[in-house]
Amino acid sequence: MANTTFAYTHADTLRGSNGNGRSWWDLQHYELSVKFDTAAKSITGKNEISFTVSGIAHDSMQIDLQGPMVLDRVILNEDNVTVAHEGNVWWIKHPFSKWAVGSKHTITVFFHGKPKEAKLPPWDGGFVWAKDSLGRMWAAVACQELGASVWWPCKDVQWDEPDSGMSMHYCVPNGLTCVANGRLEGKKAEGDNYTCWDWEVKNPINNYDATFYIGHYTSWSDTLMGEKGKLSLDFYALDYNEKVARKQFAVVKPMIHCFEHWMGPYPFYEDGYKLVEAPYLGMEHQSAVAYGNKYQMGYLGRDRSNTGVGLEFDFIIVHESGHEWFGNNITAKDIADNWIHEGITTYTETLFAECLLGKKKAFEYIRGEAANNIRNDKPVIGDYGVNAEGSGDMYDKGAALIHMIRMMMNNDEKFRNMLRDMSATYYHKIVTTKEIEQYINDYTKINFTPLFDLYLRATIIPELEYYIKGKQLYYRFTNVPDDFSLPIEVSAGNKKMTIRPTNNWQNSSWKHGYNISFSKDFLIKVKS
Repeated sequence: MANTTFAYTHADTLRGSNGNGRSWWDLQHYELSVKFDTAAKSITGKNEISFTVSGIAHDSMQIDLQGPMVLDRVILNEDNVTVAHEGNVWWIKHPFSKWAVGSKHTITVFFHGKPKEAKLPPWDGGFVWAKDSLGRMWAAVACQELGASVWWPCKDVQWDEPDSGMSMHYCVPNGLTCVANGRLEGKKAEGDNYTCWDWEVKNPINNYDATFYIGHYTSWSDTLMGEKGKLSLDFYALDYNEKVARKQFAVVKPMIHCFEHWMGPYPFYEDGYKLVEAPYLGMEHQSAVAYGNKYQMGYLGRDRSNTGVGLEFDFIIVHESGHEWFGNNITAKDIADNWIHEGITTYTETLFAECLLGKKKAFEYIRGEAANNIRNDKPVIGDYGVNAEGSGDMYDKGAALIHMIRMMMNNDEKFRNMLRDMSATYYHKIVTTKEIEQYINDYTKINFTPLFDLYLRATIIPELEYYIKGKQLYYRFTNVPDDFSLPIEVSAGNKKMTIRPTNNWQNSSWKHGYNISFSKDFLIKVKS
């Protein structure tokens, strides 16, 4: 079941592991200040990093900042401290070991450079320096896979978020609007040519979620009475797209009501919800969701499920907003477990389809996504500690796993309450696959570990072999471990029964002919 181990480098280990430069300090707050030179496509800035000493300190601190960005200097207690450079890691040298556990400190890191430009955002991430259809400046960033250190210095991991949130001060040329996470605290002129926009995030936030959007935006606001009271909604679109954006973005209210019904309260009431037009397809930036689906239904006008259901809603609005619950609220400790973000969020598309169109259409959608998009190229879970994601199947295979769990629970209300309880139990927390697996096992009193092993840690798709002889149906799985079984519904017309195949031949009475079909709600292959 184990992943194939590749030849990872020392740099991979530094980036992906909780080494001596990271393990002893816990993030509390970022205060990031950046000035954007849009003509030169460069930035200068500083980041004030506040933290608590959480363990016995070592005499170096690891700060991540990827080339060609440059870390200029680090100030601690008003003094410059020694910095050593190793690839994308900058080692801050100081007698930190003298600091007491529990003590609080702040360092200020100054930096500059031309951040890597994205070739195919959001997948090949980096800065996006674009032009709108009128030829005006339009810029943003998407950096989930690369990491936030592609443009600003930070502790570039998923397991340590700033507990007290983040302040962002972004200075852009006059005439441009700068949108970011959280709430706008104000704006002010800087010199004759720049305006600085101050944004404040109250909640913990993933590094890769911290973002900006620079362009000629128009905006409007609304509110929603949700499960935790009044939730502010803010929308930003390029000025000439306001009319079409107002129509397309109207789905947000029913969508959030739907998601709250299924998964519990929106996790970031203090920071509000924003939907922002972006110069790339989309991203789940916390409280400032990126939208670039060109005001089309489906996925750029295409239905990923090939059922027609996917053209009934805007894929990007729904999927990226679903990440507010899974990815932003509940965050995977290691990117190897990012199926928790992508798989469960992909299933939120099914939940929204169910709210919109009913259960039958929603189930058609999830079945279609699984049938049309799973490659089964490698395990969904990647290798731990080396900054390695698993297969892209984390989206649709991860969603198929959640759907199978729902089917095996055979109680939609209990399934809904499980998702709600999961959102509350792990509210603003970091988790592992093992924790989610154990949580589901404990909540349902069903051992789902064989499913996690087969569908996330291996590439096996169970193959169901069967034949009918006389009035008996014979069946087995041909390629599964001894402890693996699924409750598969068999039907012919209006006649149905449930079988539980294992890797041993079994038989059940069957008097309804040879033209039979098996449930499409389980990810299996059928061989007669």
